[in-house]
Amino acid sequence: MQRRAFLGTLAPALKSATPRPNILFLLTDDQRADLLGCAGHPVLQTPHIDSIAAAGVRFTNNFCATAICCTSRASILTGLHEKSHRISNFATRLSPACVELSYPHLLRAAGYKTGFIGKYGVGGDGAPPEHFDVSHGHPGPERPGQSRELGRQAIDFLDRTSSNENFCLSVSFRAPHARDPDPKQYLYDPEEANLYRDIQIPVPFKADPKYFERLPASVQESESRARWKLRFTNPAHYQESVKSYFRLIAGVDAVVGDILKKLNQKGVDDNTVVVFSSDNGYFLGERGLADKWYLYEESIRTPLIIHDPRAGARLRGTTRREMTLNLDLSPTFLSLAGLQSPAAVQGRDLTSLTRGERPVWRKEWFYSHLFPATPPRVTIPRSEGIRTDKLKYIQWIDSQPLREEAYDLIRDPQEIAPLPDGKVQEALRDRWSVWNQALAGWNPNTSWRDPK
Repeated sequence: MQRRAFLGTLAPALKSATPRPNILFLLTDDQRADLLGCAGHPVLQTPHIDSIAAAGVRFTNNFCATAICCTSRASILTGLHEKSHRISNFATRLSPACVELSYPHLLRAAGYKTGFIGKYGVGGDGAPPEHFDVSHGHPGPERPGQSRELGRQAIDFLDRTSSNENFCLSVSFRAPHARDPDPKQYLYDPEEANLYRDIQIPVPFKADPKYFERLPASVQESESRARWKLRFTNPAHYQESVKSYFRLIAGVDAVVGDILKKLNQKGVDDNTVVVFSSDNGYFLGERGLADKWYLYEESIRTPLIIHDPRAGARLRGTTRREMTLNLDLSPTFLSLAGLQSPAAVQGRDLTSLTRGERPVWRKEWFYSHLFPATPPRVTIPRSEGIRTDKLKYIQWIDSQPLREEAYDLIRDPQEIAPLPDGKVQEALRDRWSVWNQALAGWNPNTSWRDPK
């Protein structure tokens, strides 16, 4: 307690003296925004996650600023873009300066009991025990029964936390990520084996080979295509792979139900903010691809649901259309705890949106994917770009000659017909340059403002 009191003096100042809520953060791996019942999916059954949306706010335009787990999770922890926290591979750990900006560090310093369970994903190891009061973090691949193991660890954390003790518990599922070396790829729990057995999964229209043929050669020859061959090569293969992937999501949903039930049994559900999201989106055969990585909508759109039980009844089951990012989670957690977010953080506090307010909000954001290619094992073309509320610009930064794409998302939301090179693409290229320059000048000791 003496150490906790000392650390509390280092935390950002409290914004108010109102009672602080607990925070339960549920994160899946490789689950895009439309893969939930509450998002209107025609097949998936996710009743427990849907119940969070029915009681809270669902964000229908949530994105990751980098679609790969290590980088996205670093952004979630810190509220920073890839070019600021500089996590572009699986081995690099957060710098001390970035750790000091992270929500686990600041919440623990402010007196929260912090717990991390599941896939940490940054630095090659499990969650650093010095950043958490309880740490069951691991880097390992998905295996049958793992989601339920995480659920048991989460319930044990709650059982060992007194009702007068504020907590922030982060439960980071490995599901529905594939077990990449295994020929079956998606190793669901036995309890879900019979789900979707007699259902035909619709095949996306962009699985047509003509959309694959329009991709840059570097993407056609990439790891995305290699993994497509492991999962989606023929109709029967596609059905089995996608059903198995859906079963993994169902397993997560069952565990979410167990954790929510425990909150209720302990009598803390009325003071626990529940947040559900995923680290990145996912291709299920669209454009002849698998996995994520690229600045197409399937890859970057992720679910985000926030249920704050203290909010009024009029906000239950509502949606927000503002563009939100994985960078926004850390400053939101800090705000919920009554803390000011560090000035260097680039994400935005979402609590005004969950309260139903209409603040001035972002109209554009910067994307980067700088994971280093290591052929012949893994080849993922590096890319950067700009996504606005109406337009998108993609630059394949290592292409020679330079390959660029731009889309009008209002007229062409499926990104079928790239815009010709012209004034629109030139303006987006200019915005990309402005963002690059601003991010290059980021300093953990100075205030950040999105470039104008």
